[in-house]
Amino acid sequence: QVQLVQSGGGLVQPGGSLRLSCAASGIIFRLKPMGWYRQAPGKERELVATITAGRITNYAESVKGRFTISRDNAKNTVYLQMNSLKVEDTAVYYCKVVGVDYWGEGTLVTVSS
Repeated sequence: QVQLVQSGGGLVQPGGSLRLSCAASGIIFRLKPMGWYRQAPGKERELVATITAGRITNYAESVKGRFTISRDNAKNTVYLQMNSLKVEDTAVYYCKVVGVDYWGEGTLVTVSS
């Protein structure tokens, strides 16, 4: 059974930082590309960042230079470091195994003063 358990998130002021974590089980994590997606209120879910098994990363234009995706294969965990957060980054963030329909439960990030 595949499980993606997320942690992190919460309320932060504009310009602040947060780190999201996603611990995976039930998959050979080191072989899987992983991704972070987000869904803001009233909007469709969108890609934020992905990382391949070979650690090649890809980012949405809106987060380039501010967010960093990384992975620790020893811990079966993928991370999303979010810096210089903006109000428009407010959303529910989901981790996902890229290419298959395995999603984390989602975690709310609220950027507000």
